[in-house]
Amino acid sequence: MQGGIVELFPPQQETVEAGALKGRNLVLASPTASGKTLVAELCCLKHVLERGGKAVYLAPLRALASEKYDDFQRYTKLKKTNGQPVNVGISTGDFDSGDPWLGRYDIIITTNEKADSLLRHRAKWMDEISLVVADEVHLLNEAERGPTLEVVLARLMEVNPDIQVLALSATMGNVDEIAGWLKAEYVITEWRPVNLKEGVLLHDEIQFKDGDARKIERKTSNDAVNLALNTVKTRGQALVFASTRRNAASLTKKIADQTGKELSKLAKKTLEHEAERIRTADEKTRLSESLADLVACGAAFHHAGLAGAHRKIIEDLFRQGRIKVLTATPTLAFGMNLPARIVVVQDYRRYAAGYGYYPISVLEYKQMAGRAGRPKYDKNGEAILIAKNADEADYLMENFILARPERIWSRLAVEKILRGHVLATVASDFAHTENGVYEFFGRTFYAYQYDVKAIKVVIANILKYLFDEQLLYLDKRNLYATPLGKRASELYIDPVSAVTIREALKNKPPQITELSLLHLITHTPDMGPVMRPYGEEIEIIAVQAEQHREELFIPPPNEWDDQFAFQEYLGELKTAMILKAWIEETSEEKLMDKYRVQPGDLYRIIENGKWLLHAVQELAGLLKEKELSPLISELNERVSKGIKKELLPIVKLDGVGRTRGRVLFDAGYRTVEDVRRATLDDLTYLPTIGPRLAKKIKEQVGGFVKKNKWEQLDKVEEWKQKALSDF
Repeated sequence: MQGGIVELFPPQQETVEAGALKGRNLVLASPTASGKTLVAELCCLKHVLERGGKAVYLAPLRALASEKYDDFQRYTKLKKTNGQPVNVGISTGDFDSGDPWLGRYDIIITTNEKADSLLRHRAKWMDEISLVVADEVHLLNEAERGPTLEVVLARLMEVNPDIQVLALSATMGNVDEIAGWLKAEYVITEWRPVNLKEGVLLHDEIQFKDGDARKIERKTSNDAVNLALNTVKTRGQALVFASTRRNAASLTKKIADQTGKELSKLAKKTLEHEAERIRTADEKTRLSESLADLVACGAAFHHAGLAGAHRKIIEDLFRQGRIKVLTATPTLAFGMNLPARIVVVQDYRRYAAGYGYYPISVLEYKQMAGRAGRPKYDKNGEAILIAKNADEADYLMENFILARPERIWSRLAVEKILRGHVLATVASDFAHTENGVYEFFGRTFYAYQYDVKAIKVVIANILKYLFDEQLLYLDKRNLYATPLGKRASELYIDPVSAVTIREALKNKPPQITELSLLHLITHTPDMGPVMRPYGEEIEIIAVQAEQHREELFIPPPNEWDDQFAFQEYLGELKTAMILKAWIEETSEEKLMDKYRVQPGDLYRIIENGKWLLHAVQELAGLLKEKELSPLISELNERVSKGIKKELLPIVKLDGVGRTRGRVLFDAGYRTVEDVRRATLDDLTYLPTIGPRLAKKIKEQVGGFVKKNKWEQLDKVEEWKQKALSDF
C-alpha cells in the first residue's frame, strides 16, 4: 500500500467496517494521532480513483490546510482510470473569487470560510463534489468559526444530496447527535498509539490520574519553564500552551534562557543557521528578530501573528526535533501534527473583555492534551496542568483531567453571525422566498438541536433589515438581492459593513485623505475589536477627532448623549491612526510604545484592513464613485507592506518589505531597473540583505552576474545544507 502501510489502527479498522469506504456518512471521534487523516485520505482516493468523483477537505485554519495539502501530495503519483495523475489543489485566501481553476483538481483542500465564499460565488465545480471531509468538526461549538462550518455542511448537503460526509474530531460529548444531523454512522474510540498520562504539577511533584507520581527539578520559579527544561534534559520535546500571543512570546524567552545552556556546540551552530533562515525568509520585523534569537537557543513561539514562511520553518524544525520547546497559543491544538513528549497547559483560564477571567472548556483542554506523545519516539505522552496550591490541584484533577468533554451546541442563532448567511442564501440563489430561507436553515444543526421556530424570529428580523436597507428586494412573490446585496455577499462582508460603506460614500466629507478611508474601514463591524484608548489617550484622540472632522466620513457621536458610543468611536479612530502610522513606516517598537498595540493585534488589523479596503474599492465602483479607486488601491498596497508611497515599486520584489525596501531606496535603488543594474556584491553588503537574499533578488530582476559569483554562492549554500544534514 502507498507509504508502506500494511495494517490499520483499530479506529481505522472500525471506520472501514462502519462503511466509510462504501460511501456512508460517518462521524469519527478518535484521539489525536490515532490515524484519522489516513481514513480521510482513503475515502478521498476511493472517490477519485474508483468513482470519478471530487473531494473537498475542510480545515479550520490556513496552517492546517497547508499541512494537509502537503500530506496529500504523496498521492499525486497515482493514476486515475483515464491515465491522468491525481491532482491536489489548495485555496485558503481571497474570499472575493470563485476560483474556477480549482475545477481541474480532484482533491481540494480549503478552509471553512473559503468554502463558504466559494459557495457564495456558486463555483460550478462544487456541484461535482462527491465527498466532503470536515476536520475538527467539534468547532461547531465555537462562536466565531462554528456557524460557518455548520452552514457550509448544510449547503453542500443541499447542493449535492448524494454527497458523502466524513466528520473528524478528537473530542466531543454528543457524537450521536452530530451523527444524527448528518444522517451518519459514528465511531467513538479512546485508542491511542501512545499512552497518554494526564496529571497536575504542584510545586515539584506531578500527580497523575492513574495514581502515579514523579518529582521534577525546580531550577527556576516558573513551573512551566521547569517542566520544559526537565523534558529537554531527558532528550524529549515540550509543547507549552499559553493563553495569549504575548504570553507565548514572553514565556519562550524565559525558556530559551535555560535551554540555550543545555545545547551542544554543534546543535547551537545548526540552530544559528536556522535562525538566519528566519531572518531572510520574510520581512525583518521586531517579531521575526525575536523569533530568530529564540530559535538559536532551541526554543520558539507559534501563533497566528507569525508570517507564513516563519511558521513553516518553526513547524518543520519542531518535527525534526531541532527545536526542543515550542510555546503556542491554543489554536495550534486544532489538528496541527506537532506532537511532543510533554504538553504543558500553563493557564487554564482565559480573559474576555467585560467578563474577566473564566475557565476554559474541558473540550479545549482535551484538544491540547491530545498533542502529547510522539509516535515512534515515546511510550507515554504526558499532559500537565499547573496548580498553585493543593485546592487548585484538586479542582484541576476533578474538573479537567477526570471530566468528560462538554456537549457541542450550535452557535448559529445570533443576528450578527446570521446576517451574512441569510443574505448569501438569497444572493447566491439558494432560496428566493421567505419560506425557502426558513427551509434551508431548517436543515442546519441548530434546527436539529432545537426547532426551526426558534431561529425564525431572528431570520425574520434580518430579512426586514436587508429589505429596508435595499440589499434585498421583492419582485412579485420572490426575493432577490440587489447589486449591492449580491456584491456584499461575494465580498464576504457583514451586510452592516456594506450599508456603512454605502452611506459614507453617499455623504462624503469635504476632504478625502488616507485617514478618511482608514477610519471608514475601522468603523465597520468586520474590522473586529478596535484598539480602545487608555485613560491618558482619550483626550488626545478626542482632539484628533475634532482636528480631522472635515476628513472623516463618520462624525463623532455626542460624548454626553452616549458615553459608550463615544469611547467606541475613539477606539475606531485610534485603530485608524495605528494604520496611518504603519503606512508612514513607523517602527513596530514605536507603534507598540505609543499605542500599546501588540504584534498579533497589529497583524490582525493589517489583514482586516487589506480585506476591507478591497471591499470599499469594489463598492465604490458599484456606486459610481470610481474617482476614489486609485487612492484606495494605492492605500491597500501601502497597508499590506507598511510603506510610504515612494517604496511601492521596489517592494514588489519577493523578500523585500518595508525594512529592506527602505534600505534599498536609501542606497539609491529606487526602481526594479536600478536593482537590475546593481552587482551581487552591491546588494550583498547592504544592511539586512546578505548573500542569500541578494541572490534571490537578482534571480527575480535579471541583469549580468558573472558565472563564478553564482557558483561561489551555490557552494556556500551547498556546504551549509550538508552541515545541516550531517547534524
